[in-house]
Amino acid sequence: MTDSRRNRKVDGFIKKAKKWQEEFETLRNIVLDCELDEDIKWMHPCYMYENKNIVLIHGFKDYCALLFHKGALLKDPHGILIQQTENVQAARQIRFTNIQEIVEMESILKEYIKEAIEVEKAGLEVEFKKNTELNIPEELQTKFDELPALKTAFEALTPGRQRAYILHFSQAKQAKTRESRIEKSMEKILAGKGLND
Repeated sequence: MTDSRRNRKVDGFIKKAKKWQEEFETLRNIVLDCELDEDIKWMHPCYMYENKNIVLIHGFKDYCALLFHKGALLKDPHGILIQQTENVQAARQIRFTNIQEIVEMESILKEYIKEAIEVEKAGLEVEFKKNTELNIPEELQTKFDELPALKTAFEALTPGRQRAYILHFSQAKQAKTRESRIEKSMEKILAGKGLND
Protein backbone atom coordinates (compact mmCIF):
# COMPACT_ATOMS: atom_id res chain seq x y z
CA MET A 1 0.00 0.00 0.00
CA THR A 2 1.33 3.43 -0.87
CA ASP A 3 0.91 6.42 1.39
CA SER A 4 -0.22 8.39 -1.66
CA ARG A 5 -3.58 6.61 -1.41
CA ARG A 6 -4.10 8.02 2.09
CA ASN A 7 -6.28 11.12 2.28
CA ARG A 8 -5.50 13.63 5.03
CA LYS A 9 -9.22 14.23 5.59
CA VAL A 10 -9.49 10.59 6.69
CA ASP A 11 -6.53 11.09 9.05
CA GLY A 12 -8.56 13.90 10.62
CA PHE A 13 -11.72 11.79 10.78
CA ILE A 14 -9.93 8.99 12.64
CA LYS A 15 -8.12 11.39 14.96
CA LYS A 16 -11.43 13.07 15.94
CA ALA A 17 -13.34 9.80 16.42
CA LYS A 18 -14.38 9.42 20.04
CA LYS A 19 -14.81 5.67 19.61
CA TRP A 20 -13.48 2.94 17.28
CA GLN A 21 -10.20 4.73 16.38
CA GLU A 22 -8.11 1.55 16.30
CA GLU A 23 -10.84 -0.36 14.45
CA PHE A 24 -11.19 2.44 11.85
CA GLU A 25 -7.44 2.48 11.23
CA THR A 26 -7.33 -1.31 10.82
CA LEU A 27 -10.29 -1.31 8.43
CA ARG A 28 -8.70 1.58 6.52
CA ASN A 29 -5.45 -0.37 6.01
CA ILE A 30 -7.35 -3.45 4.82
CA VAL A 31 -9.39 -1.43 2.32
CA LEU A 32 -6.38 0.53 1.05
CA ASP A 33 -4.56 -2.78 0.46
CA CYS A 34 -7.29 -3.43 -2.14
CA GLU A 35 -6.05 -0.39 -4.08
CA LEU A 36 -9.12 1.80 -3.70
CA ASP A 37 -9.07 5.59 -3.59
CA GLU A 38 -9.89 7.20 -0.27
CA ASP A 39 -12.00 10.30 0.44
CA ILE A 40 -14.60 11.59 2.87
CA LYS A 41 -18.24 11.36 1.73
CA TRP A 42 -21.33 11.65 3.89
CA MET A 43 -18.91 12.61 6.67
CA HIS A 44 -17.26 9.14 6.65
CA PRO A 45 -14.24 7.52 4.98
CA CYS A 46 -15.38 6.31 1.56
CA TYR A 47 -13.39 4.11 -0.80
CA MET A 48 -13.83 4.22 -4.56
CA TYR A 49 -12.83 2.43 -7.71
CA GLU A 50 -12.65 4.83 -10.68
CA ASN A 51 -14.82 7.33 -8.77
CA LYS A 52 -17.50 4.71 -8.04
CA ASN A 53 -18.31 4.14 -4.37
CA ILE A 54 -17.35 0.67 -3.19
CA VAL A 55 -17.23 0.71 0.61
CA LEU A 56 -17.66 3.14 3.51
CA ILE A 57 -16.31 2.90 7.07
CA HIS A 58 -18.62 4.10 9.82
CA GLY A 59 -19.22 3.72 13.51
CA PHE A 60 -22.25 3.54 15.74
CA LYS A 61 -22.75 3.28 19.48
CA ASP A 62 -22.54 -0.52 19.64
CA TYR A 63 -20.50 -1.39 16.56
CA CYS A 64 -18.41 -0.10 13.69
CA ALA A 65 -18.93 -1.35 10.16
CA LEU A 66 -17.83 -1.65 6.57
CA LEU A 67 -20.77 -0.64 4.40
CA PHE A 68 -20.80 -2.03 0.86
CA HIS A 69 -22.73 0.34 -1.41
CA LYS A 70 -23.94 -2.51 -3.64
CA GLY A 71 -23.77 -5.17 -0.94
CA ALA A 72 -27.08 -6.68 -2.06
CA LEU A 73 -25.25 -7.92 -5.19
CA LEU A 74 -22.48 -9.71 -3.29
CA LYS A 75 -22.62 -13.52 -2.91
CA ASP A 76 -21.95 -13.43 0.88
CA PRO A 77 -20.63 -17.03 1.24
CA HIS A 78 -19.88 -16.42 4.94
CA GLY A 79 -23.35 -15.02 5.73
CA ILE A 80 -21.91 -11.87 7.32
CA LEU A 81 -23.64 -9.09 5.36
CA ILE A 82 -26.37 -7.27 7.26
CA GLN A 83 -29.20 -5.17 5.85
CA GLN A 84 -29.25 -2.12 8.14
CA THR A 85 -33.03 -1.63 8.04
CA GLU A 86 -35.82 -3.19 5.99
CA ASN A 87 -35.94 -0.06 3.82
CA VAL A 88 -32.28 -0.23 2.73
CA GLN A 89 -32.26 -1.83 -0.71
CA ALA A 90 -28.66 -1.80 -1.98
CA ALA A 91 -26.20 -1.34 0.89
CA ARG A 92 -25.08 -4.07 3.29
CA GLN A 93 -22.82 -3.90 6.35
CA ILE A 94 -20.28 -6.14 8.00
CA ARG A 95 -20.30 -5.21 11.68
CA PHE A 96 -17.54 -5.37 14.28
CA THR A 97 -17.48 -4.83 18.03
CA ASN A 98 -13.70 -5.09 18.55
CA ILE A 99 -10.36 -4.99 16.78
CA GLN A 100 -9.82 -8.76 17.09
CA GLU A 101 -12.87 -9.52 14.92
CA ILE A 102 -11.45 -7.30 12.17
CA VAL A 103 -7.96 -8.81 12.35
CA GLU A 104 -9.34 -12.38 12.22
CA MET A 105 -11.52 -11.56 9.20
CA GLU A 106 -8.93 -9.64 7.14
CA SER A 107 -8.69 -12.17 4.30
CA ILE A 108 -12.49 -12.56 4.14
CA LEU A 109 -12.95 -8.77 4.10
CA LYS A 110 -10.50 -8.49 1.21
CA GLU A 111 -12.45 -11.19 -0.69
CA TYR A 112 -15.67 -9.20 -0.24
CA ILE A 113 -14.00 -5.91 -1.23
CA LYS A 114 -12.51 -7.51 -4.35
CA GLU A 115 -15.91 -8.95 -5.27
CA ALA A 116 -17.48 -5.49 -4.78
CA ILE A 117 -14.87 -4.04 -7.16
CA GLU A 118 -15.72 -6.74 -9.73
CA VAL A 119 -19.43 -5.90 -9.39
CA GLU A 120 -18.56 -2.27 -10.17
CA LYS A 121 -16.27 -3.20 -13.08
CA ALA A 122 -19.08 -5.32 -14.55
CA GLY A 123 -21.45 -2.33 -14.31
CA LEU A 124 -24.00 -4.27 -12.26
CA GLU A 125 -26.81 -2.26 -10.67
CA VAL A 126 -29.20 -3.04 -7.83
CA GLU A 127 -32.78 -3.24 -9.07
CA PHE A 128 -34.71 -0.99 -6.74
CA LYS A 129 -38.27 -1.78 -5.80
CA LYS A 130 -40.70 0.81 -7.05
CA ASN A 131 -41.95 3.24 -4.43
CA THR A 132 -45.58 2.86 -5.44
CA GLU A 133 -46.52 1.74 -1.93
CA LEU A 134 -45.45 5.05 -0.36
CA ASN A 135 -48.30 6.84 1.34
CA ILE A 136 -47.96 10.60 1.55
CA PRO A 137 -48.80 11.73 5.09
CA GLU A 138 -51.89 13.92 5.34
CA GLU A 139 -49.79 16.80 6.77
CA LEU A 140 -47.48 16.72 3.73
CA GLN A 141 -50.44 16.65 1.32
CA THR A 142 -51.84 19.71 3.11
CA LYS A 143 -48.50 21.51 2.62
CA PHE A 144 -48.51 20.50 -1.07
CA ASP A 145 -51.99 22.03 -1.43
CA GLU A 146 -50.84 25.25 0.30
CA LEU A 147 -47.54 25.46 -1.63
CA PRO A 148 -47.66 23.94 -5.12
CA ALA A 149 -43.94 24.80 -5.52
CA LEU A 150 -43.16 22.40 -2.65
CA LYS A 151 -45.05 19.59 -4.42
CA THR A 152 -43.20 20.30 -7.68
CA ALA A 153 -39.82 20.34 -5.89
CA PHE A 154 -40.67 17.12 -4.02
CA GLU A 155 -41.68 15.32 -7.23
CA ALA A 156 -38.39 16.40 -8.86
CA LEU A 157 -36.38 14.58 -6.14
CA THR A 158 -35.02 11.09 -6.81
CA PRO A 159 -37.31 8.25 -5.64
CA GLY A 160 -34.83 7.43 -2.85
CA ARG A 161 -34.91 11.00 -1.53
CA GLN A 162 -38.71 11.09 -1.69
CA ARG A 163 -38.85 7.80 0.19
CA ALA A 164 -36.44 9.03 2.89
CA TYR A 165 -38.56 12.12 3.52
CA ILE A 166 -41.83 10.21 3.59
CA LEU A 167 -40.41 7.63 6.01
CA HIS A 168 -38.97 10.42 8.19
CA PHE A 169 -42.33 12.23 8.31
CA SER A 170 -44.43 9.07 8.73
CA GLN A 171 -42.38 7.66 11.61
CA ALA A 172 -43.61 10.48 13.87
CA LYS A 173 -46.59 9.27 15.89
CA GLN A 174 -48.18 12.68 16.48
CA ALA A 175 -49.49 15.04 13.80
CA LYS A 176 -47.73 17.94 15.53
CA THR A 177 -44.36 16.19 15.18
CA ARG A 178 -45.05 15.30 11.53
CA GLU A 179 -45.90 18.96 10.82
CA SER A 180 -42.73 20.11 12.58
CA ARG A 181 -40.57 17.67 10.58
CA ILE A 182 -42.16 18.84 7.33
CA GLU A 183 -41.58 22.51 8.24
CA LYS A 184 -37.93 21.84 9.05
CA SER A 185 -37.42 19.95 5.75
CA MET A 186 -39.15 22.39 3.40
CA GLU A 187 -36.06 24.49 2.68
CA LYS A 188 -34.05 21.39 1.72
CA ILE A 189 -36.84 20.02 -0.49
CA LEU A 190 -37.20 23.36 -2.27
CA ALA A 191 -33.42 23.37 -2.82
CA GLY A 192 -33.60 19.89 -4.39
CA LYS A 193 -31.73 18.27 -1.53
CA GLY A 194 -32.34 14.97 0.20
CA LEU A 195 -32.98 14.53 3.90
CA ASN A 196 -29.30 13.73 4.62
CA ASP A 197 -27.66 16.06 2.07
